Amino acid sequence: MTRRAYTILLQRDGALESRSYRLPVWLARAAAIVGGVIVLGLVALVVLWGPIVRAAAAVPGLERQVARLQAENAKIIELSAAVDSLEQRYGQVRRMLGADIVPNPVGRSSSLPVAPAIQARTPGASPARADTSAPPRRWPLDESGFLTRGQVTDSAREERHPGLDIAVPVGTMVRASGAGTVERAGSDPEYGSFVLLQHPDSYETMYGHLSRILADSGATVQAGEAIGLSGNSGRSTAPHLHFEIRRQGVSLDPLTLVKDNRR
Repeated sequence: MTRRAYTILLQRDGALESRSYRLPVWLARAAAIVGGVIVLGLVALVVLWGPIVRAAAAVPGLERQVARLQAENAKIIELSAAVDSLEQRYGQVRRMLGADIVPNPVGRSSSLPVAPAIQARTPGASPARADTSAPPRRWPLDESGFLTRGQVTDSAREERHPGLDIAVPVGTMVRASGAGTVERAGSDPEYGSFVLLQHPDSYETMYGHLSRILADSGATVQAGEAIGLSGNSGRSTAPHLHFEIRRQGVSLDPLTLVKDNRR
């Protein structure tokens, strides 16, 4: 018996002779298997290598995006530093112009006036008696404030300022610097809503730019008694209290007389 084989006949065009090759079946099958394995390997290589090639092709674009994001991040850092600097300067300006001049949120949300805090004494205890003959020495505010302008007496340079400007939020309780009588209480183009107190020994104290007056003309008040609420009325650019001390019509520097409760 002859072994089965495949015969391959090769003949060139125009030639009379031809060549034949006898290929055993097992060798043909082996060649087919090897060829199939090679084809499958090539397909697998294309399938697996394709994403790697695409990712490698995208690397330059990703690098450009990273560079752009880094540049934007640097700008954001610069802007953040600028904002921090502006916030610090804004805080300094706020402290110079009157600290936290912010309306009371409770008062803004309520249609009814919010009563200020008061000090109560034990039932049956006798009220403290103030020295009615002493000059005004009490600081007119209980809240912390910022002294934005002091007394200026240089009238030649038109910079005369007869008292102190104390920046406090609107509605801060204003108290009498000493015992006395309410000489006048009303409104003025310069001082706005004001209270003028007459004290013993020819002393006077003026409280200007109030938002509300709590004392009536002719009334007698004790040192520390509430006479008004601070505000921004009259010739004023920011909420504050204007506080003056006079004697026989001459303005005195309040800081030379007022010693207690100074903020």
